[in-house]
Amino acid sequence: MHKTPVIVLVTGVVAGLVGLGVMPREPRLTAQTTGDADLAAATRAVVDDPGGYRGLAVALIDDGQIRTAGLGDRDRAGNPVESDTSFEIGSVPKVLTGMLLAHQAGAGAVRPDDTLGATWPAVTGAAREVTLAELASHRSGLPRVVLSSVTDWARLFWANFAAGNPYAGQDVDRVRAAANDQTPGDGRGEVSYSNLGMAVLGQALAADAGLGYPELLDRELLTPLGMTATTQVTGSDALPAERAEGATGSGRTPDPWTGTGYAAAGIGYWSTVEDLARLVAATAVGTAPGADARDPRFDDTERRRIGYGWFTTRYGDREITWHNGATSGFHSYVGFDRATGRGVVVLGNTDRGVEPIGLRLLDVPREQAGDASPGPPALIGIGIAVLFTFIGGLSLLGTALRTASDRLTVLSGAVWALVYPALGHQLGDWSAVPGWLWPLGLAASGAGLALAAYRWRHLPVNGAPRPWLRVAATAGSLAVATTLTAALLA
Repeated sequence: MHKTPVIVLVTGVVAGLVGLGVMPREPRLTAQTTGDADLAAATRAVVDDPGGYRGLAVALIDDGQIRTAGLGDRDRAGNPVESDTSFEIGSVPKVLTGMLLAHQAGAGAVRPDDTLGATWPAVTGAAREVTLAELASHRSGLPRVVLSSVTDWARLFWANFAAGNPYAGQDVDRVRAAANDQTPGDGRGEVSYSNLGMAVLGQALAADAGLGYPELLDRELLTPLGMTATTQVTGSDALPAERAEGATGSGRTPDPWTGTGYAAAGIGYWSTVEDLARLVAATAVGTAPGADARDPRFDDTERRRIGYGWFTTRYGDREITWHNGATSGFHSYVGFDRATGRGVVVLGNTDRGVEPIGLRLLDVPREQAGDASPGPPALIGIGIAVLFTFIGGLSLLGTALRTASDRLTVLSGAVWALVYPALGHQLGDWSAVPGWLWPLGLAASGAGLALAAYRWRHLPVNGAPRPWLRVAATAGSLAVATTLTAALLA
């Protein structure tokens, strides 16, 4: 019996050492560089902390000239970021939808003051009275997104903590139905960011033209601008080749965001820094189709105004016209100074913001540009990281030490001693919790498994007063563990 503590200790140490090799690690910008060396150096000079970034693609537009550079890695394999590397760009296409309205209005196809119902007769609810201009400037009074069922809430909850796709299944019919169910709120006329509103605007313009939104956008904007690498992805089997791989703060690779109904709000769109530089350059000088969408029309805050999709913010004595985007594993920023014609595009493949990098490259002072810190970490992410990392191993140790234990209880505990650390690894916020804690949790699990294996032959199969209840509880526990494991591996 005296050998037991040694066996348990050695097994725990071995498990901890194995855990060091696979512990969660925050992404970090490497020294790898492609493209314009001066631009790459200038970009590194304004990145205050390389932690939290993996790769960056940058374009600088100055005097009509476009320079591009790639920094760091596009994926876990260490492949470099190039100027033609595709990134998920989040909400940046909202400016394209705003420009599409301006272009269609200039062509006489629609008017900004036309109502949604007149443009898209399939919308028959109260929202049909909002105007296209209100939708394009986030002044429609429609909510950011619509969560109309328990399934919607469950999908959003899981997507937030499992890096999944919150827009799965949101096709055009779902967007139309969501619009039909909404009554514009008391905030109508005030700027309140709405993914739903921009999605509805794009689908309305497409319906009026008798095309799908991607087809209309390609015809009217992307093709004239030569933006051949800007594409909508409707499923994981159609992702761009040699694309950037997104990452969360803990290093997890999230699911791409797809959902055809929200395409006009940016969902499913991928692009390159070269393509977006063409957009910024042409919009800054006013030659892009619908370029007057950039013009500020409505007040948002004391420093910020909005046009159709494009925001304009004052930084001291200069104004920057811009938009950004974010998904589970990507951030993007496009902006330009109309007074100087200088523009910038910054794409990143992690969940750390890139806006300060873009502003600094536009010569906005550091104190005004801010930083890219993610803000206060979510307590639930910290709790998951710490609790799930240790609870499985410590619980199994306690179960295996109890004299009244049995094999069914130990079996369930052994499974959870592995599942809990896996959940903590995948779902925890490891940008706020030191990654070296995870191997300690795995060491506790290893020690618990060793003790359970040693005691196994001395335990009864089922020692519960009501054996059937123990069997049912064990079966249910194993079923939940199997389901969660399958979800993590999916």
